[in-house]
Amino acid sequence: MDPANTDRTQLSPARRRADRARLADEVVDVLVIGGGVTGAGAALDAASRGLTVALLEARDFAAGTSSRSSKLIHGGLRYLEQFAFPLVREALHERARLVQTIAPHLVRPLPFLLPLTSPVWQRAYFGAGVALYDVLGAAFTRRRPIPRHRHLSRSATLEAFPGLRRDVVHGAIRYWDAQVDDARHTLAVVRTAAGHGARVLSSARVTGLLRDGDDGDGGRDMAAVVGVRVADLTDGSSFTVRARSVVAATGVWSDDIGTMLGDSAPNLTVRASKGVHLVVPRSAIDGGSLVAAGGTPDGLILRTPTSVLFVIPWGDEWIVGTTDTPWKLDRDHPAASSADIAYLLDQVNRVLTRPVTSDQILGVYAGLRPLLAGESDETSRLSREHAVVTPVPGLVLVAGGKYTTYRVMAKDAVDAAVAGLPGVPASRTEELPLVGAHRWAEVRGSAATLAAGVGVPEDAVQRLLGRHGDRTADVLALAAGNPELARPLAGAPDYLAAEVVHAVIAEGALHLDDVLTRRTRISIETAHRGVDSAVQVAELMGRELGWDEERTEREVAHYTARVDAERESQRMPDDRTADAARLGAPDVRAGVAPAGSGGTPATGGLRSAGERSGSRTRGLA
Repeated sequence: MDPANTDRTQLSPARRRADRARLADEVVDVLVIGGGVTGAGAALDAASRGLTVALLEARDFAAGTSSRSSKLIHGGLRYLEQFAFPLVREALHERARLVQTIAPHLVRPLPFLLPLTSPVWQRAYFGAGVALYDVLGAAFTRRRPIPRHRHLSRSATLEAFPGLRRDVVHGAIRYWDAQVDDARHTLAVVRTAAGHGARVLSSARVTGLLRDGDDGDGGRDMAAVVGVRVADLTDGSSFTVRARSVVAATGVWSDDIGTMLGDSAPNLTVRASKGVHLVVPRSAIDGGSLVAAGGTPDGLILRTPTSVLFVIPWGDEWIVGTTDTPWKLDRDHPAASSADIAYLLDQVNRVLTRPVTSDQILGVYAGLRPLLAGESDETSRLSREHAVVTPVPGLVLVAGGKYTTYRVMAKDAVDAAVAGLPGVPASRTEELPLVGAHRWAEVRGSAATLAAGVGVPEDAVQRLLGRHGDRTADVLALAAGNPELARPLAGAPDYLAAEVVHAVIAEGALHLDDVLTRRTRISIETAHRGVDSAVQVAELMGRELGWDEERTEREVAHYTARVDAERESQRMPDDRTADAARLGAPDVRAGVAPAGSGGTPATGGLRSAGERSGSRTRGLA
């Protein structure tokens, strides 16, 4: 990387070292624990107000829930049945902001068909709900990039989606929501926060809270929180970060804050709900031609006995999901079982003329929704609203919510965190474009021009624009200077080798899994799940990160073991056996004993691929 580069959004290895060094000497205004979309949003909200900010993430940015969603930015049509009108209205407000201003390169309108299996009452009932959905969203859409809904006859429905069964479908309603690459969007939020001066560290696990007057034993009274203890998983060292206020945005790990607080733990419970998704090739489901209004094929939304099921177009694939079941096992690596996969196939095949089979599945991923606990035993009925609490002075906990409303959650959390700080301005993120969005209107149609300048195929540049927006030229500059980087990756022709180098020098990637799973989606878009690309990607990363041959081989071995463990878990009949199988592959990042356990930070070296996880003790993300 050019040392003269002054782009403050670039998350290079040198930037990480500099941020790590500065944090040891600073007292930041706001320290955020958790590098998912809400934590990233809180860091951006605080930094854009002119505050000094630190963001700490135990693994990779978006490594948890924020890379394993349904990839939708939506109001939540089903929440209308629960009369959650304010929640839907707020989410549609945020949808409009994301599509129009904040991230138009990453968030795009997407049409859905709501098939009608009863010709009369469903058209009236569902039609009224979709009409209300449009009304709730219309007030926030200045240029209305989200079209209004339309009623389709049976013949029009089958023309739009030929794979639907004629004997089941009597028509449909087409309505619109939006789609996002969640991991890349979260990364864009992190980079934008860094551009505003936030110190951001991944592989930095919080192992304890610093309390005012703490003598080192982790005081458990109502003393104010004044910082955190951190284990750096890149080298095994430990350090502390002091802060005027700490925001914990840890999702399904929120209850772990109570362990650190002891008797002053908040009276707030977050329950994890597992959502499993399948990825299948476009040829597996007979969808229709592109919808003229958006250049996008229709997706499907289907009613199920417990929730809803989406069939979502995703590049050259379909995403089919999701499940909604309680999960009380390992939270770092939730596992999909054969029962989850069978359920999804059974539900989607009820409306398709040509059933999807298990051997057509390219990828499977499972994520955990952080739901605020309520009286219902069914996770599908728990609230998607969020809560912000201050259990002790200096600590704010934000929990619940949904991906679409991350910005509102972040704003509310920062408002609570700075309540005692004088002269802090109000949130500025409502109209703040993310990295890649500033010049989107100028570059979105420039694929041919950009391709001609570097000798990269136009379709490859078009894909780059959809991932990098107006920063596509940064990737192409790497390719222009090195023909090797202008070529597609082995086993993943939709991605250029230059994207791997860019992931390291600009996007904070530290491990092979970071690139294959989140900077790209090779792990779920290919039948080999990234294994065929692993050696080349590791070698490209190693050149930038200074890996020797042994380290490169260990990264590949870890990744291969992870894929093998996931495949094995997906053959298991239930959650418990699937969880045990998935834990057969250790996390590539070193384990760290939590505060107060008597353990010591790990050396930071990678464990062997054959070592079993054994212990589930860990600090906070």
